[in-house]
Amino acid sequence: MTKQIDLKTVKNSIRNIPDFPKPGIHFKDVTTAYQDGAIFSFIGSEIYEHYKNTGITKVIGIESRGFILGSVLANKFSAGFIPIRKPGKLPAEIYSQSYELEYGFDTLEIHTDALNPDDIVLIHDDLLATGGTIGAAINLVRKFGISKIYVNFFVELDFLKGIDKIDPTVSTWSMIHF
Repeated sequence: MTKQIDLKTVKNSIRNIPDFPKPGIHFKDVTTAYQDGAIFSFIGSEIYEHYKNTGITKVIGIESRGFILGSVLANKFSAGFIPIRKPGKLPAEIYSQSYELEYGFDTLEIHTDALNPDDIVLIHDDLLATGGTIGAAINLVRKFGISKIYVNFFVELDFLKGIDKIDPTVSTWSMIHF
């Protein structure tokens, strides 16, 4: 018997871990959705269906959980996959972008030869929280003169209002909302 999957099933498959990584935080653990083959396949197919007519040529995954679905999506689009990494992980010439966290700063990096101005880019990350990481990723992609950028999240934590920090000219879509 084939398992029927829908968005409610997917949402219910995401584990909530209270007080992680610190007291008061309710961590949304997406690995429980990924470990079920039928749900994982459904997630990739749903995101692909949302973007299939956009002409995407490159999919960017943000370290590290963005690599999981990002590479799946790149395969579905027959597009290249580009990693955005934490500092010191990329071996060739890079662009860097620092951004503010709740308690300090962090930096993301991308190879300077990763994109061309005529690429159509989908930036994927597993979760949108406060918006700092995706803002930095968008700024990195803009260094290449890219004119069409899409942004996708598997999960969005609506109460943190990270969407408000994303440039409204960038088309953004999240599959699951909490």
